[in-house]
Amino acid sequence: MDLKDEVQRVRFWINQIGNFWLRLVWHSVHLLVRFWYLGVGVANVIESYLISSGLLKRYRSIDVGKLRYLAIVIESDDACRISKVIQLLQWLQAIGVKHLCLYDTEGVLKKSKESILAKLKNATLFEEADERDSLLDQKHMTLEFASISDGKEAVAKGGNVLFMKYSKLANSGAEQKEQIFTEANMTEALRAVGLFYFSIC
Repeated sequence: MDLKDEVQRVRFWINQIGNFWLRLVWHSVHLLVRFWYLGVGVANVIESYLISSGLLKRYRSIDVGKLRYLAIVIESDDACRISKVIQLLQWLQAIGVKHLCLYDTEGVLKKSKESILAKLKNATLFEEADERDSLLDQKHMTLEFASISDGKEAVAKGGNVLFMKYSKLANSGAEQKEQIFTEANMTEALRAVGLFYFSIC
């Protein structure tokens, strides 16, 4: 009887010690993961500060003058926050973006385009823009509003295909010339996403 009690006590203590070490390992891993995410968060805040203050040199080489056209896809929930969209547009206008397309699936921004244009100085609709005026005025911005009803979803997907293709080339480290997208490139990308006939007007 005493031998059985001793064996049970030994097993009990072995279980207790095993549980203690498992908990210790679990809490240590949990603590390391928390420190990792804290470090990543601090690094992101510092990088954001360095970018906004202009101290980070790798972001100084971005030439907005070479940017011919920028398209931004906005989630439908975010599209309802018109004041935030206007802040984004004012910032893009301040850094020198000239031609911009805003896309949201439900067309919320398209319905609010008059109020958006009223808040922006020197901005006109893409369809109404006069080429001479945009060349004369350096701060002039042309805006285009698109939604799924415009049938441009395939174009957005095709643009994403082109982006992924050329970002893989850039990340591979292969030396490449400046990429210019042609109608043939876009047609190939649209075929890849399932749209077989496309022509640029």
